[in-house]
Amino acid sequence: MADLAVPRRARRRRVKSPKKIEVQFRTIVSPHQLNSRWGRRIYWAVLAATVVLFTLAFVFPLYWMITGAMKTPEELAQMPPTLIPADPDFSAFAEAWELFDIGLLLKNTAFYALGGWLFTMAVDVSAAYALSKLRPMFGNVILGAMLATLMIPPMVVLIPTYVTIESLGLLNNPWGLWFPAAANGFNIFLLKRFFDSIPRELVEAAQIDGAGPVRVLLSVILPVSRPILGVVSIFTVVNAFRDFVLPLLVMSDSENMTLSVGLSQTAGAVGQNAVMAGLVLAGIPTIIVFFIFQRHIMAGLTAGSLKG
Repeated sequence: MADLAVPRRARRRRVKSPKKIEVQFRTIVSPHQLNSRWGRRIYWAVLAATVVLFTLAFVFPLYWMITGAMKTPEELAQMPPTLIPADPDFSAFAEAWELFDIGLLLKNTAFYALGGWLFTMAVDVSAAYALSKLRPMFGNVILGAMLATLMIPPMVVLIPTYVTIESLGLLNNPWGLWFPAAANGFNIFLLKRFFDSIPRELVEAAQIDGAGPVRVLLSVILPVSRPILGVVSIFTVVNAFRDFVLPLLVMSDSENMTLSVGLSQTAGAVGQNAVMAGLVLAGIPTIIVFFIFQRHIMAGLTAGSLKG
């Protein structure tokens, strides 16, 4: 009887669904213009031109270095310069290998890179783990002080670093390069950001089973942190091959020089094409490392940025 008392018009009334709210974004070119025939053509033309220009800006120096090693010294000094060698000659590479003693320089640099990598893994991983999971007192202050060092130009701390190394008697000693390489605020920040994304439940479960802080680090944190460990490792190795000023000051003995320092010390006594060939040979290891681990670099930099 209660339903009969309700007016027929009221019973027939339907609940209207709420209106959809369309979010509009203001851009320089409207979506309608971009989807038009000429809009798509202009879009792809601008995109292709941008990609080609940026590719040339990064690839052309490498191309000029490789082709310069194939030219004669006269053709290399010719004005205007030639983009393609008139008579490509690969003998400059063998000459540069012998004149610069690149085999010894590569061995020295690889040795310094390996030691720097071991110290970086030991110091930076431990510091990032402590700041992320152990949460020491004034941890944020310590992290802020580490990140503040990234704002200081390297040339400012170069003299104090050299004086410290000299006072410790570490000149012409690998430890003079390994100790400075271990203290890197950027690597600690990358590692801590990744460690923060690891669920706390994994650490608590290991602690319930009786694992201590060291066992948690070795058995829980490190196995799931391979992407970011790979990125830090690649950065450390590449930086060892690229660094010039500190090895120039610390490794003054010709038998202990790194690759970059050895090339600069002998460059004035050989031809320009041999110098170009030496630079190409010096750049091959880092280029190979990049192409092999390119996917790991991108995956490691983006890993840990999102939680959940």
